[in-house]
Amino acid sequence: MTATPTRRTPEPGSWLGIPAFPKAAPGELANETQRRNLRHATTTIRAKRVVRASEVPNWEELRTAGAQIKDRVGRHLDEYLVQAEEAMTKAGITVHWARDAADANQIVAEIAKAKGVDEVVKIKSMVTQEIDLNEALEAEGIAAWETDLAELIVQLGHDLPSHILVPAIHRNRDEVQDIFTREMGLYGTPAPEGISNNPEELAAAARVHLREKFLRAKMAVSGGNFIVAETGTLVIVESEGNGRMCLTLPETLVSVVGIEKLVPTLEDLEVFLKLLPRSSTGERMNPYTSMWTGVTEGDGPQDLHVILLDNGRSNVLSDPEGRAALRCIRCSACLNICPVYERVGGHAYGNPYPGPIGAILGPQLRGMEDERDRALPFASSLCGACNEVCPVRIPFTDILVHLRHKVVEYKTAKHPTVEQGIMKGAGWVMADGSHLATVQAGERIGGRVFRGKWLGPMGPIPIAKEWLKGRDLEPLPTQNFRQWWKKNREGGQR
Repeated sequence: MTATPTRRTPEPGSWLGIPAFPKAAPGELANETQRRNLRHATTTIRAKRVVRASEVPNWEELRTAGAQIKDRVGRHLDEYLVQAEEAMTKAGITVHWARDAADANQIVAEIAKAKGVDEVVKIKSMVTQEIDLNEALEAEGIAAWETDLAELIVQLGHDLPSHILVPAIHRNRDEVQDIFTREMGLYGTPAPEGISNNPEELAAAARVHLREKFLRAKMAVSGGNFIVAETGTLVIVESEGNGRMCLTLPETLVSVVGIEKLVPTLEDLEVFLKLLPRSSTGERMNPYTSMWTGVTEGDGPQDLHVILLDNGRSNVLSDPEGRAALRCIRCSACLNICPVYERVGGHAYGNPYPGPIGAILGPQLRGMEDERDRALPFASSLCGACNEVCPVRIPFTDILVHLRHKVVEYKTAKHPTVEQGIMKGAGWVMADGSHLATVQAGERIGGRVFRGKWLGPMGPIPIAKEWLKGRDLEPLPTQNFRQWWKKNREGGQR
């Protein structure tokens, strides 16, 4: 009998067990602690963003410039990718191409094995969450250690991230204290005896815990915020300094970057370095901006690899109405303004990209085969607040409506649905006045049977019970407009 291999890193939670959004949301809504944490955090970030954006006199023009640059990249992506590969190769960067998550994970694992390392340190990265890199490396016997404070909390807590910018936004200080006390000693330097929930003490404990991992690491893995096509420059921005440690100490750096992250020139990059920090953390500039153009002897990593990842992005680009989602610079402003996200949190979305950007990006990257992805375009009130704050003017609500249409097309492609039957019936009713009169006769009978009771709270009603869960429906009338008109207007009465 083969013994179960011991894990080298904490076992994370799983997206696989999370049901589709309509079923997951009620459970998240019932978590009062999480709702309180989210309300406090998102309200704080929203207020800071408003102040910082108002400081820029041409903010709206800057947003338009960001959108136009991203659209230009999309129209000429093939040319910019070739240009970027040539520039990076010339500068001494090894460029890899990955069609999907499996390709990217295999490349990272092979580089680690070739270097003879069995652990890597990581910078916070959404794209490595997207491809589930940590678990792929764990399966190969390679430990991947998160070094961003929030990602460390999530990893040690056997948890899942719930926010693009602040993965542990659903956790409060007491919970972090418990996690550090319980878990740190199992995977390295333990938390100090008697550590409290004071943020400074918690940050100091994380710093000491991570220090030994930074100093012994031979290889680091990151994402990438931008790649400048004309110079082949890899750009990584972060706030804590852990990224700078990963980018400078290890001998080998591997960056997994989505193919949409290109910008044509350094002048174009300037636009996004103004938009991103003000939209994400409400800061005037990123505390740490690292730009690597190749390898320099004695300065930073001596072996630099960039993996250009597709993983569904070409499919998104092929949709004229949905491709604007690829403008996203992962600032999370749409999450922080979204009333649905603020109350439900990130786990209900069932994938690493939560909130409005997750609702439009996830189904496009992965397709409509999974019920959870088909549900995401409906996880929105269509209030349009995300449209107003997006620094690159992504038309979220237009894309959501477009994807809802695609969901209906998917559902009706093989067999008719209940919704189709209802719409067909409604068409028959509205096509002729006599048909409407027939239905209204039945409606009056219903009004007399239910005696003025609201339908929503009455309990399960076949077909409509799910729709009625979140809505109030007025009582059926005992007199319709036709009867009222006949009684009060016909026959010369005015």
